[in-house]
Amino acid sequence: MTSKSEARRKKLAMRSHRRGIKEMDLILGGFIDAHGAMLSDADMDVYEVMLEENDHDLYRWVVGAQAAPTRFASLIASITENYNPTKR
Repeated sequence: MTSKSEARRKKLAMRSHRRGIKEMDLILGGFIDAHGAMLSDADMDVYEVMLEENDHDLYRWVVGAQAAPTRFASLIASITENYNPTKR
């Protein structure tokens, strides 16, 4: 039997890998695969709300083309640290 947190992580992983644009599939999917197990319930709360944002806005925040809203700034910084286009 999976715990409530494990089930929630799986749902967030699915949503991270199936975005509107391929770039965000790769960025968010890679992040959740690498760091999802370490997210606290509070982190998952913020991540879940962030997933409701427009993919084009998320992309601009991750690549630094636009500042992320304060409520997502720490999370976007973590995602940006994980994202390295030269590795792809």
